[in-house]
Amino acid sequence: MSLMESISGVRGIFGSSLTPEVVVRYAHAFAEFCNKRPVVVGRDGRITGKIVTNILVSSLLAKGCDVRAIGICPTPTVALETEHSDAAGGVIVTASHNPIEWNGLKFLNSDGIFLDADENRELRKHFKGEFTYAGWNKIGTHSSIPEAIDNHIQAALGMKHIDIDAIRRRKFKVALDCVNAAGGVIVPTLLELLGCEVIPLHCDVSGIFAHTPEPLPENLTQLADTVRKEKADIGIAVDPDVDRLVIIDENGNAIGEEYSIATVVKYVLSHTDTSERNRPVVINLSTTRAVEDIAAVYGTPVIRTPVGEINVAKRMREANALIGGEGSGGIIHPDVHYGRDAIVGIVIVLQYLTEFGKPISALRESLPNYFIKKDKILIRDANPDTILQSIAEIGNGKGTINTDDGIRIDYPDYWVHFRKSNTEPIIRIIAEARTSEEASSVVKNYKEKITNLMNTAGILGT
Repeated sequence: MSLMESISGVRGIFGSSLTPEVVVRYAHAFAEFCNKRPVVVGRDGRITGKIVTNILVSSLLAKGCDVRAIGICPTPTVALETEHSDAAGGVIVTASHNPIEWNGLKFLNSDGIFLDADENRELRKHFKGEFTYAGWNKIGTHSSIPEAIDNHIQAALGMKHIDIDAIRRRKFKVALDCVNAAGGVIVPTLLELLGCEVIPLHCDVSGIFAHTPEPLPENLTQLADTVRKEKADIGIAVDPDVDRLVIIDENGNAIGEEYSIATVVKYVLSHTDTSERNRPVVINLSTTRAVEDIAAVYGTPVIRTPVGEINVAKRMREANALIGGEGSGGIIHPDVHYGRDAIVGIVIVLQYLTEFGKPISALRESLPNYFIKKDKILIRDANPDTILQSIAEIGNGKGTINTDDGIRIDYPDYWVHFRKSNTEPIIRIIAEARTSEEASSVVKNYKEKITNLMNTAGILGT
C-alpha cells in the first residue's frame, strides 16, 4: 500500500510507506510552514506512536521549533490546545480508524483546525530543496501540557444547557469501548465526573486494537453484548483518536453513526431561541437527510459541503453555524471548537437522555428514520471524471444534482452520492432511503449502470 497523502494529512503502513524519512520530510516542511514557531504535538496511542512522535518531535526541535507535548490524547485535545495558545500549529500522530499497522500525521493551523487546500499547497512547497537545521544554540525547547486532558473535559462540560448535576442524578450505566487507544485517557474520567457507572472495554491505551478500530456495528459486537448482559443504559464507542462517536442502545442495537449527529442537532436546535434559529446547521454531502428533516421543524437552514472535516468547519465559521458535523459520527460544536469531537458528543447525548427521561432506543425512534448503504466499484483504467459526468447525465432532469464533491443526486424518496478516490481506482457510492432494501437497491442499480458505461467503453468493471 502506497503512502496516502491528502488534505487531511498523511497515512501509511509503518515501516513500509510511512518511514522515518517520510516523518522527517513532513516535520521539516511543517516547521517551515509554521515559520519555526511553537508546535503542539499529541498522539493516539498506537504501538508505533511513540517511535513516530519521537522522530517528529526531534525533527521539529532540530528545526528550531519549540514543542509543547501532550502525549497520548484525542485529536480534538491537540486542536483545543493549539487554538488557545501562541502555537503556530499542531500535529497529531494518528491514522484515525485505520488498522493497527497504519500510522500518520494530521496537521493543524494556528486556529487549531486542519489545513485547507491552500495551506496544504503551501506546506508541500517546503518539500523542495535541501533540509536545513538550527545550530546547537538555536534548537527548540521541549515542554509538556499535563493539564490538556482536563482542559478538554472542562470545555465540553462548559457548553450551554449542560446540567452536570442533573446528569449525575441519572446515574447512567455506560458500557465503553475505547479500542485501547486515546479514548482510554479521557472518556472514563469524563463519565465518572458525570456520575456514571462505567463498564470499560479495551480502555488500557496499549495501542493493541482488540478489534478492527473503525466504530462500525460489525466491529462492536462485544460492546453490544456487554450492554445487554450488564443491562447498561447506553453503549459508547469511539475511534482511536476520539473524533468519532457511535452509540449502542440499551437493547444492544447500534443506533447508526449517522444518528450521532442527528441526535445532537435535534438537541441543540430544541434549545436554541427562535431568534437564533436562522443560523444554519452545516453537514457534508454524504450525511443523513434526517438532519434536514429535523432542521425543517425548527425553521433552521442546512448547508451542505464537500466531504471532509475542514470543509464543514470552514463553512461553519463563515456562516456562524449553530452546530455541524459529519455522518461518520463526527460532531462539531462551535461552543467548544471547530473540529469533530466525540467528547462533546458524549456530553450532549447524556444531557439529552437526562431531559428525555426515556431509554436511548425511544430517543432514536423519535428521530426521522432513514437507512444508508455504502459501497464502491472498481473502475480500473476508466477515467473517473468521465464516469461521474455520465452519471450526472443519467440523472439530469430526474433529480436535483449537486457537483460540489463528485455527483450527488437528490430524489424525493432517496439520494445517492458518487465520489472518486484519490488513492484507489474506485468510485464510492452512498445511498440513503426510507428502507434498507431500497437503499441497497439504489446502490445495486447504479453499480450496474456504471458497469455498463465501462463495458461500453471497452473497460471491464467488477
